[in-house]
Amino acid sequence: MIRTRIIKIGNSQGVRIPKLLLEQSGIQAEVDQAEVEIEVQGNHLTIRAAPHRREGWDDAFATMAKRKDDRLLDEVTPNHWDQVEWDW
Repeated sequence: MIRTRIIKIGNSQGVRIPKLLLEQSGIQAEVDQAEVEIEVQGNHLTIRAAPHRREGWDDAFATMAKRKDDRLLDEVTPNHWDQVEWDW
């Protein structure tokens, strides 16, 4: 356990997190804009590395393609805009 202080940052407040704790938690300390999720649980704040957006989508799409589950559910019904306005 490490004891630290809450510091004022503009209209907000913050906590400096030592590099060792960031490394142990899996949060990348060397990245300037590493995203985290903060959640209140009772009287605790939980800070964790935010999952990467669209993480796992490539694998999910590949699995869908193997199962042939990647087809449109509705038939394509072109309308006037598709036929006249849209440049293919």
